Amino acid sequence: MTALPHQYPIAVDPADIDFMGHVNNASYLKWVQHAVVSHWEKLAPAEAVAEHLWVALKHEITYRKPAFLNDEVIATVILEKVQGARAFYETVIRRGEEVLAEVKSSWCCLDAETLRPARLAKNVVDRFF
Repeated sequence: MTALPHQYPIAVDPADIDFMGHVNNASYLKWVQHAVVSHWEKLAPAEAVAEHLWVALKHEITYRKPAFLNDEVIATVILEKVQGARAFYETVIRRGEEVLAEVKSSWCCLDAETLRPARLAKNVVDRFF
């Protein structure tokens, strides 16, 4: 199965800029979190979105080049696999063709009511591939 990529445009905010004049590393983490949740909200059925929440378990970020204020930045999100209540994502953040950062992350799906780990139905997972 081939994953459906999700393009998430990122607005570089002045608050993202650090003392060195480029985007602070912590902002990349914020961007990835927003991009992955946006991917979920776009492809999952509305009832699944209402019934489930996602929490990050791990992020591994490789920084390649700095981003700056007014850069046009886009995150490409790909769901690699789902195992039980866990989902594994790859996110690449680019400015044009330049790769700024590559992120591997794992997430846990929670039941929105009980806040306990929850497996997704196969028909929901299939929507992402």
